[in-house]
Amino acid sequence: MRKIPKLALLGVALMSAQQPQAAEYADTIITNALVYADKEADAIAISDGKIIFVGDSRRAGEYRTSTTEVIDMEGAMVLPGFVDNHNHVFEAASEVGGNCELNGDATLEEQISYLKQCRKQAKANEWVMGYGFTIDSVLDEDSERTPLEVLDEIFPDQPVVLMEQTSHSMWVNSKALKLAGINKDSPEPQGGKILKDRETGHLNGILFDNAGDLVMDLAWNSLKGKFDQSYDGLMIGLEEAAAHGITTIGDGRMYWKRGWYEVWKEAQKNGELTARVSLRPWIYPQDGQVSQLKYLKSIQSRDPESRLIVDQVKMYSDGILINGTAKTLAPYLSTYIEDEPYGINYIPPSEMKSWLTELDKIGYGAHIHAIGDGGIRESLNAVEYARRQGSDRDYTLTHVEMVNSKDISRFKLLDVTADFQVGSDYIAQHDHSWAEPFIGAKRARSLMQISRIYQAGANVSLSSDWNVHDINPLVGIANSLKMGNTGLPGVEVAIDAYTINPAVSLGLDDIIGSIEVGKSADLVVLDKDITKLKPEAIAKTNILMTMLQGEVVFDADD
Repeated sequence: MRKIPKLALLGVALMSAQQPQAAEYADTIITNALVYADKEADAIAISDGKIIFVGDSRRAGEYRTSTTEVIDMEGAMVLPGFVDNHNHVFEAASEVGGNCELNGDATLEEQISYLKQCRKQAKANEWVMGYGFTIDSVLDEDSERTPLEVLDEIFPDQPVVLMEQTSHSMWVNSKALKLAGINKDSPEPQGGKILKDRETGHLNGILFDNAGDLVMDLAWNSLKGKFDQSYDGLMIGLEEAAAHGITTIGDGRMYWKRGWYEVWKEAQKNGELTARVSLRPWIYPQDGQVSQLKYLKSIQSRDPESRLIVDQVKMYSDGILINGTAKTLAPYLSTYIEDEPYGINYIPPSEMKSWLTELDKIGYGAHIHAIGDGGIRESLNAVEYARRQGSDRDYTLTHVEMVNSKDISRFKLLDVTADFQVGSDYIAQHDHSWAEPFIGAKRARSLMQISRIYQAGANVSLSSDWNVHDINPLVGIANSLKMGNTGLPGVEVAIDAYTINPAVSLGLDDIIGSIEVGKSADLVVLDKDITKLKPEAIAKTNILMTMLQGEVVFDADD
């Protein structure tokens, strides 16, 4: 079990000494469990969705009545429910984003067979939406044609938008470009790049970051029955989260102009939210503050008993390294956007300062995408400015891939959470050779320095960014240990990074993140004690049950 301060132990002892009151009899008692708490315990008593007792089974029996449900865990491990601080649960399982699936390893010409299959499935006069290509493959220098020419040949008469695997670029055809009002002379939107053929200057069909998002907005909003499709996708996503022990989700982003908020509210109204969700409405880079702030104020909410909370926004500081759109302090060695050798900003630094201070006034903190060392520094500068204006909101930088050594100590100093995604094998192996062509070997070797930020005292959380990485928190926990000197120092620290630390990031650590009297009964049951396992075995541990506010939302036996 974790070590805790003596004062905390005293507080637990005092609570344990109290006799149950009439109003504290349990709805549910968990017994014969290995409870991961700040005291030795094999039982938990729950009443009205909250934990009222943590301790031994004999004492737990004092909370039992004739109507109490007793669950014998048969020695299984009970952890606080996992808190996934960055999960695109709305999008990841939805078919609304399209069913045209490409091959991530295929070159431009090799994609043709997949595109022709998509053509067969396409409905006349409707947008074709899909995903799955990789930018380096479709911008293959060996191809005699541009991505636009290939797509136009197969889809000459209906608009097409295909999302790259990272979601930071779109492959579109001429019909889509026309509907979006984009031509070779169009000004680039804030936070976006319109790529052109280097020889001819004509559009090549690839749109980076916000330029692609604007086209996807058109496609999404054109869909027939998009509400029902979106709702069905959300239910599938929530089911997947529950099956992996996730009881609280930090929403990756909520595109409110696509009607997503209404879908979430309907799920709440129907009582079908199987996770507590901190919704993060998207800040649109191309739009002004006034109208967005007015809308954000109208939906802001923070009820600790609710399963839907809206008090943080999602904004991007920059893009990603492989596109050359992550903002860097030194120029790229190689980039697709030679006119922007340091990358780009979605939200310019001066505007981010203004955004954070204005958001603070209406009750919002921020979850900020920041990957390049320039984007990270600018984001920290904006938070520092907001702090000086008196803001005490919760701020998190997510991804945090390339941090300048001078900025490492600033996370703790400014009370900013660093949120990392480690659910892929290449991260566990600390193999960032993919980045060397863009930023060189020295900078590539310095990527994902979780340990340095943790050792500097920052609050560190792990998350999935599903479906970019594996949704399974146990894979993330295992990988953070496999990383060795660059990862987290022990399994208990890694568990904290998927429970109490993201709860802090969300400003919900008073109600979730640990198994304590008074907190929500959000629990996950594992078939093994992961504190005794090697990382490889941790990743393969089975989830037996997930409980949210005392309600079983996943049972492996069902």
